[in-house]
Amino acid sequence: MSSAEKPNRLALTGAAGGIGQALALALAPSCSAMLLVGRDAAKLAALRQKLQAQHAHLAIEVVAADLASEAGREASLNAAQAIPGGINLLINNAGLSEFHAFGTQPAAQVEALMTTNLLSPILLSQKFLPMLQAQSSAQIVNIGSAFGDIGYPGFAAYCATKFGLRGFTQALRRELSDSAVRVRYFAPRATKTSINATAVDAMNDALKTHIDEPAVVAQAFVEFLAGPKNECVIGWPEKFYVFINRLRHQMTDQAIGKQLATIKRFLPN
Repeated sequence: MSSAEKPNRLALTGAAGGIGQALALALAPSCSAMLLVGRDAAKLAALRQKLQAQHAHLAIEVVAADLASEAGREASLNAAQAIPGGINLLINNAGLSEFHAFGTQPAAQVEALMTTNLLSPILLSQKFLPMLQAQSSAQIVNIGSAFGDIGYPGFAAYCATKFGLRGFTQALRRELSDSAVRVRYFAPRATKTSINATAVDAMNDALKTHIDEPAVVAQAFVEFLAGPKNECVIGWPEKFYVFINRLRHQMTDQAIGKQLATIKRFLPN
């Protein structure tokens, strides 16, 4: 596929993280240009070098920035505008996860979750929207979580951010349904990345939770991006739990209630 035939000019946030790096590597073959945004400049530089070695003609820009700040969002927009034609695919992937008993969770931790996982992608999408609307076809894809449907003990604040991100995605998709911008939601389940605390890894082992490798998540994303669905939750039994939770909350309450004693053994207080 020649550079001219590659459809995507991509902006990817959280590109320095485990899922972000896997997404960049998996999506590179379909891109003519990539803007990689993250907080870790060294990891972004290493990712750029790896991508450039595999795809010599791929135009790659990196921005080391904190998207929780207006300056970070503005720097990202400026870099996107410098790409010939502008970007036509924004993937809001940057995120934090914290496992903590809500009653004693520090307020600063709750605020950081809300800002990074929910407020930042909302404001970045708003900032990028005029550029995306100028394209003949464009997409915003928000990376959520199975916990955007399933409220789970120890993740009350995190779940709130992902429930909110899913609601924002759905509302904006409907608001822009008469435009060229498609707004979609992709929800991984538990994934093996450094975002997980040691206690979470131990709890998942005890509960025999299914854990995906980032490359598996990235491949599922590539398939989702090429398909017709507006929302996707990957993995079984998570897809089933999401369906049941939307249909009948009581059944999910009972299922998770049976796990509560195990969860509390690992829950930071």
